[in-house]
Amino acid sequence: MLRILVVVSLCCAVSAAVADEALIRRTIESKLGGAKVEGVQPTPVPGLYEVSFRSSDGVQIIYTNADATHIIIGRLVDAKTDRDLTEERMRRLTTINMDTLPYDLAVKVQRGSGKRALVIFSDPHCPACKQFEKVLATIDDITIHYFMYPVIRPELADQSRAVWCAPDRSKAWLDLALRGKAISGGPKCESAPIDKVVELGTKLGVRSTPTLFLANGERLRGGTSAAQLKVLLDEAQPKKK
Repeated sequence: MLRILVVVSLCCAVSAAVADEALIRRTIESKLGGAKVEGVQPTPVPGLYEVSFRSSDGVQIIYTNADATHIIIGRLVDAKTDRDLTEERMRRLTTINMDTLPYDLAVKVQRGSGKRALVIFSDPHCPACKQFEKVLATIDDITIHYFMYPVIRPELADQSRAVWCAPDRSKAWLDLALRGKAISGGPKCESAPIDKVVELGTKLGVRSTPTLFLANGERLRGGTSAAQLKVLLDEAQPKKK
């Protein structure tokens, strides 16, 4: 359990002191119950430093001053642009190698040219996932690989298995996840692919749905707006040489 002082506001005049990284590591680790600090780096705010560590919930970020006398828990947001700087850093710190994913275990949905690429771990019975499907339906020129991750309502996992066994998996998935229309997979419906995806999600630290991975491997936990998603998808695409 992390037991540290929570500072809810920053003074406007923060001194640009030089951080004592070793001191920061020792101080923060003494509050983490055995977890190790993985990185310390300055933020755009003078005198404020980002500290990243890994807990049972995956990578975490907190903030501190140069000599670690105060610790701040929360999100760092650029007031001028409304950019969530904490979320941007989390995307980079939890990046995966997209080439290692077993795409043969995913349901592929393509619209238009399919030039935008997205991987999603999704539970069709997750309310946030259902809402995000409405956003995805407005995005054109996209290829989505869905890894069906029935962990929210595991007692309904047979519906995901039925999607896997359907003649048209893409249609069956959209019928279930977007329209709430379940199908029957029959007694011979294979369960191994779904079980493998659950194992994969656990290995990758997928602890919430939907969890998205962009083409560059950056991770987004939860959905976003259509406008922001388009920007992220385009920025993540490989640059043409």
